[in-house]
Amino acid sequence: MSMSEPVEQPVEQTRQPVVHLHDRAIADLRYIRETMENAASFTAVSGWATIAVGVCALLATPLARMTETKRDWIAVWVVAALLSLLLSGLAIRRKARAARQPLSTGPGRKFALSLAPALVVGILLTVFLYQAGLGKSLPGVWLLLYGTAVVAGGAFSVRVVPVMGVTFMTVGAVALFAPVAWGDLFLATGFGGLHLIFGWIIARRHGG
Repeated sequence: MSMSEPVEQPVEQTRQPVVHLHDRAIADLRYIRETMENAASFTAVSGWATIAVGVCALLATPLARMTETKRDWIAVWVVAALLSLLLSGLAIRRKARAARQPLSTGPGRKFALSLAPALVVGILLTVFLYQAGLGKSLPGVWLLLYGTAVVAGGAFSVRVVPVMGVTFMTVGAVALFAPVAWGDLFLATGFGGLHLIFGWIIARRHGG
């Protein structure tokens, strides 16, 4: 080798990361699953539980009318609401489990998070309006906020759910400006009658 000839330096090859097919397949499956969860509708709303909620409201109506104070009147409806919430929660959990639809992720989580804010506002307004001596407006406020919650949660559920929410809001808007003596009638019509009607529709069209 001549001294004038340049000495060739070893070329350092760039190492490419090795992509394992197994890892790629798992990542693809995870992406597909998350995409399907986000695109799916929450179908675990129970029609039969919705009917049961309507029955609770119809039973609460005569009890509420027999009360002598506004505090007792509110107590009757609060107990009915808590019982309805318990029945709905248990039925949704059972239906979701049967359909293998998770409640903590995907549409189930979005449904719950969308439903909750208006219900929390309803609790706070109930306390405030009662303390302010404005309990006469509670039927309209309850129906409006419940309808708002159902519309918001129904955006991630089957089509009939947000329609039910709009119907509740309509009844609530009328109740808000109606005579005070009609309050229990509007509550029976909304929480009783509308739950029976839409519960039957959900049960027939969406598997119970």
